[in-house]
Amino acid sequence: MQARHRMTEKPRLGFWPIWNLCFGFVGIQFALALQNANLSRIYQTLGADLDDVAVLWIAAPLTGLIVQPIVGHYSDRAWGRFGRRGPFLFGGGVLAALALLAMPNSPTLWIAAALLWLLDTGLNISMGPIRALVGDQLPPTQRASGFAMQTFFISAGAVVASLLPWCLTQVGVANVAAPGEVPGTVRVSFYLGALAVVAALAWTVLRTREYSPAQLAEFSDTRPDTAERPPLPRELDRAGALWIAAGAAGCAGLYLLHAGAQLYLIAIGALAYGGAEVACAAQRAPRLLAQLIGDLHEMPPMMRRLAPVQMFSWFALFAMWAYTTAAVAQVYFGAKDTVSDAWNAGANWTGVLFAAYNAVTIAAAASIPVLARRIGLRNTHVLNLVLGGAGLAAFAVIRDPGWLLFAMIGVGFAWGSILSVPYALLSECVPSHKMGAYMGIFNLFIVIPQILAASALGFVLKHFLGNAPIAALLIGAVAFALAAVLMLRVAEPT
Repeated sequence: MQARHRMTEKPRLGFWPIWNLCFGFVGIQFALALQNANLSRIYQTLGADLDDVAVLWIAAPLTGLIVQPIVGHYSDRAWGRFGRRGPFLFGGGVLAALALLAMPNSPTLWIAAALLWLLDTGLNISMGPIRALVGDQLPPTQRASGFAMQTFFISAGAVVASLLPWCLTQVGVANVAAPGEVPGTVRVSFYLGALAVVAALAWTVLRTREYSPAQLAEFSDTRPDTAERPPLPRELDRAGALWIAAGAAGCAGLYLLHAGAQLYLIAIGALAYGGAEVACAAQRAPRLLAQLIGDLHEMPPMMRRLAPVQMFSWFALFAMWAYTTAAVAQVYFGAKDTVSDAWNAGANWTGVLFAAYNAVTIAAAASIPVLARRIGLRNTHVLNLVLGGAGLAAFAVIRDPGWLLFAMIGVGFAWGSILSVPYALLSECVPSHKMGAYMGIFNLFIVIPQILAASALGFVLKHFLGNAPIAALLIGAVAFALAAVLMLRVAEPT
């Protein structure tokens, strides 16, 4: 009996196997950090107006909305020579690398926007499966450590990537280009990013031996499906009708208000989701769509409570990523001309600030397990979200750009917590055989708020806040505070 118990316990992994398991996130975050710190710079260099910047970012969350649930669903069911997660990791990395090579050479704004779709498609193909891999490979007692290791690699990759343009400037690479051209510092950074994303993901694929589905089914931590039953057709029909009504009312209201076209995306999304639910109720939806909507309706209670926390957290992060470059350049360097030395110096300083908060995240990743043992995971996340809000709010009172580094300390602790605590909680409450699917569904609560921000922030700033980019950072501070309040509804795991 004892031997059988040992056979069904998932083996604990040592430091280096966990290192190999998580190393791919260096490449993923290298690419994301280059995007976060430089995309607004590229768009404005190619002629984008400030109030169009947020909507041009919309490819990033929209591809996550579509790609991650689908990839998560299929990666739960795939198996081959390189495992079930491995092909998605490497294939997504190759797509992302191709986009990184091409993006800084974009001749027009719209080509750059189209390449962002390719970049984020590749990154989203890789991201869900590499998070699910931690749940696959590690026993429950090691998962928090696994996600902390991922946070370390996310931070390390982001620090290097965010600092690259500034570092390249110091060694003589041109940081200013002719109008309509991307500076050499950004181009070289993106080329190095292409190499990093492919190499890091290949390392994880080649150095990690995945468990087969049959082996995973034998482990004692494999959880049964928590759903008691699939949603009834009548429930889906009623919910779908409400979503359709909300979407139609939204479209009508936006038309009467003569609102910008980007705001229609929110209403159209409600219409599309309502239509999908009605199709599922009538049993006319594709099997994949029906399965995903069924899983969404039957989310575990903890996942339901984490969802709004994620939504407000990522709304805040999107506001920061999209508007910090313009805010720093305008407020602290007194520049709006994208070909001026001052504006590009401000853009480089944004990269330094982003590197700073990612460097702090390394310390946060180490402190979170210690703090969680003292005050619990829930209260740890609440505290870190409050620190993130304070960091963004500090932009309203700090006048010296050097002091902004201190504001980034709070953001770094929030970022470290966002990257680890929700996923540690999630991996404990979802069925093991649906780990990939639920990781993909959980990503919806990351991308939907970014779509909302991309659709609405530019409109709000232009019509109500004097087109001041720093106002977007203050909105982000409020969103962090709301996320902290909502986290108090999440039960502490036992």
